[in-house]
Formats: sequence, structure tokens, C-alpha cells
Amino acid sequence: MENNNRRNFLKKGVLSGVALFASSAIGSVAQASRTNERIKEKENPTKNKTRFLGAGDHRIEVSPLGLGCMGMSYHRSFIPDKNAMIKLMRRAADLGVNLFDTAEAYGPVLNEKLVGEGLQPIRKDIVLCTKFGFIDGRPEIGLDSSPKRIRQVVENSLKNLRTDYIDLLYQHRIDPKIPIEEVAGTVKDLITEGKVKHFGMSERDFNASDDGLNAIRKAHAVQSITAIQSEYSVMTRNPENGVLDLCEELGISFVPYSPLSRGLISGYINERTKYNSANDNRTSLPRYKSENIIANWKIIDILKEFGDNRGLTVAQVALAWLLANKPFIVPVPGTTKLAHLQENMWAADYEFDPEEIKRLTDDLTAVEIVGERYTTGYPGRPEK
Repeated sequence: MENNNRRNFLKKGVLSGVALFASSAIGSVAQASRTNERIKEKENPTKNKTRFLGAGDHRIEVSPLGLGCMGMSYHRSFIPDKNAMIKLMRRAADLGVNLFDTAEAYGPVLNEKLVGEGLQPIRKDIVLCTKFGFIDGRPEIGLDSSPKRIRQVVENSLKNLRTDYIDLLYQHRIDPKIPIEEVAGTVKDLITEGKVKHFGMSERDFNASDDGLNAIRKAHAVQSITAIQSEYSVMTRNPENGVLDLCEELGISFVPYSPLSRGLISGYINERTKYNSANDNRTSLPRYKSENIIANWKIIDILKEFGDNRGLTVAQVALAWLLANKPFIVPVPGTTKLAHLQENMWAADYEFDPEEIKRLTDDLTAVEIVGERYTTGYPGRPEK
């Protein structure tokens, strides 16, 4: 009897020990899992950050930086392997990018087809942007934003992009032959039909005259504009002359294209860089002439000095500066390289203090940029 009691006591002790060990092990696993999640968040904090394009019913939640896809097949001298670019787009989504930008005119249509194939498996998880505005998608022929052409482009883009709706449809360039109210009205009808979700406008120089700003107001009165897209960088600051103020007034977001000035600001290209004129517009842009690149290198020196002291690359400083200017700014830098994609995204993690952003801006403003962005009479070519 005594032996039986002893055996039962030992058995209960063993079972209690097993239960305690199991409970402890499960707790340890759960704790380890939570720790790993926190580590992942710290490794990629950008993935947890968002910004908004537009306001009210016309607002879209997006990543702090998007991805301009044009250079994956058009206008950047070389054309990378298609499978590598598809892998890059999908990897961008894994890293937290959800805003992808293309246009009918990039190719034409070749870039839309690439983007459509690359993003089809994750279509519902991303925000897809494209553009209309040229005759047959060819800027060198001329502008066409007639209602018939807009509808034709949308139908073609839906097929190219392998989707049944476009999240953000931009007018690529203002067509002076077609009243902007008519353009906005056509997009409004497409939104009602469910083929388009939001309306945007893209223009080289909205602020070149009051006409550009008035066009935004007139279009917005017909169909709320979610985003304005135009070139903006530490080297090209034209939108500061009225466009950004108007965006803030109307609740419109601003999407800078070429935020790294077609690679120039990153230091990836220099005065010795050779371009393929058959697939690169930089050969005709004054700012990319060797002597002008050398003259404007002061900008890169300023960015480098700032970044060297803070563990940032030149490109990261340039992008962080844009993000710090206004909360409604969402740049769409283009890249064909995974390392540059990750580098660009990490720019969103840097937060300036008021004094250093003022000092950096003052230093950049003191540099007089040499060379125009475009030659006189340069056609309304699309680019990112």
C-alpha cells in the first residue's frame, strides 16, 4: 500500500513536471515568435508606414514611396531581363510598396504589359496607376485627350494590365484642344462605370503660368483630383512656385516623378556616362550635358556631406528631403535594381529635426542649377 502511494505520488510529480515544461516551452515559443515579429518590424519599419493620396472619398492609402516602372522597359538606355523586373516588382510588394506607376506611352504599351504580367498575382493588394493623353500613345505625334480617345486608352490599359479597374488614372499632359472640364467629365463617367477609381493629372510645368493652376481648379470642380504628378527633386523645385500650395488648399496629393533626377542625384551617373539615344531621352536634355553635370555636382556634395554624418546615402537624403517637405508628397522613384529599391524605401525611416531640414534646404537653395530640364520646344514626352 505504501509502495502504491509512493508510485502514485511520483507519477503525479512526473506528470506535473511534464505539464509545467510543456507550458513553459509553449510560452517560450510564443515569446520568441513575438520577439521575432518585433525584430522584423525594426528591420523593415517602412512596411508599417503609410501615406494618403487625396482626401475624403477620393483618398487612397499608399506606401510612403511608390515604384516608377517606366525604366524597366523604356527610356533608360538598356532594357533589363523581363523576368528580373517581374521579380523586382513582386519583391517590392513584399517589402511594403503598394503604389506602382506606368503609362500607355511607355513603349508605347510595352511597359503596361510588363507591369500587368508582373503584378497580376497580387493585383488586389496594390494600387495601380496609368496615364492617357497622346495620339496612339506616341508623344512625338501629339496630344489627344478627346473623350473617345480616353475611353479607348482605358479599354486597352485594362487588357494590358490584366485587370478590370484602374486605381488612379492620370491625364499625362494637358491637351489645349480639349476643355479640361470635358476631360474630367469623361473620367468621372469612367469612375461611375467602375473602370477607374480615382483621377489624377500629370504635367511638366503646371506652374509655368496661371493657366496650369487654373486647369487644376477647373478639373477638380468637375471630378475631385486625387493626385498631381510632376517632376520634383532637390534639383528641380518648380512645384514650389504654386502647385504645392494649391494641392494643400484643395486636398490633392503630390507625386514627384524623377525624384532622383533620372539617376543624376544618386551619383549613379556622371559626366562620363554614355546613353543609348534610341532608348534614352537624357541625350537631348541640357541638364545631362557633361559640363552641366559637373557644374551641378555641388548638390550631390551637399547631400553626401549630410548623409555621411547620419549613415545615409545621397539618394536617401534626397528622398527623405522630399518626404519631409509635405505629408501629402509620395515620390515614385524608378529603379531596375533590388539594392536600390531597398535603399530608396529606407529613406522613409529618416526623420529630420526642424533645424537640420532648414539648414539642408538653405544649402540646397543656395546652389544655382545650370542647364534647363528640357530644350525649347521639346515635345511632351512622358517619363519618370
